[in-house]
Amino acid sequence: MVARIALVTGGASGMGEAASLRLAQEGRPVAILDVDGPGAERVARQIVDAGGKALALQADISRKDQVDAAVAQVRQKLGPVTILVNNAATENFCPFADISEANWDRIMAVNLKGVFLPAQAVLPDMVAAGWGRIVNISAYGAQIGAAEMAHYTASKGGVISLTRSLAIELGGKGITVNSVSPGFIDTPMARRVIEGGKFSIPAEQLVAGYPIPRLGRPEEIAAACCFLASEDAGYITGQVLGVNGGAAM
Repeated sequence: MVARIALVTGGASGMGEAASLRLAQEGRPVAILDVDGPGAERVARQIVDAGGKALALQADISRKDQVDAAVAQVRQKLGPVTILVNNAATENFCPFADISEANWDRIMAVNLKGVFLPAQAVLPDMVAAGWGRIVNISAYGAQIGAAEMAHYTASKGGVISLTRSLAIELGGKGITVNSVSPGFIDTPMARRVIEGGKFSIPAEQLVAGYPIPRLGRPEEIAAACCFLASEDAGYITGQVLGVNGGAAM
């Protein structure tokens, strides 16, 4: 099997951590990129201790200079990147009328520009290989809307549109581009939202109305990412795979 090198953004916790561990279990060398450097180091150590290959990187995905420098490190220490999981993101709850320009710009910089920059940085590696897998994490809120999250859902809707446009442009080069759209997943970020009382009803009551009435697990998102990053998914591109317990129907 060809050693496909994977880069996971936001890999220090939650869904990104689960995706990093799952890719490593499947034999992929993994670069874990996160603004949380110690967290990325922790995940990398887990992979190495289990017999895998990993590299921890600290970078702000909204900064081109930092993203380019991180990708250069991956090339030097692991090899060219042919699997990219764009997972890093931030959330914010705010009534639309109160969203400041700075708040809007911050959400767009991390959630949308932070997908564009890594994808552009690794593209030469994928083109040279004639093979690539880009998996972008969107959100089911981008498909159904969400009160007091217009800036967040707009950024994630942009991720879905970017995914489809790249799929069209890059398919002939052997590169597939897909999106995984999580529902309410039990991650540190989700727990902060729950504990902060951001929902009008308890989380348990919210998910009780889903066809599968529970929170999702990060490992379930990781499984979807790894399938879309696999050889078996070579004829799948431009798709939004909902992993949300049916919540987006």
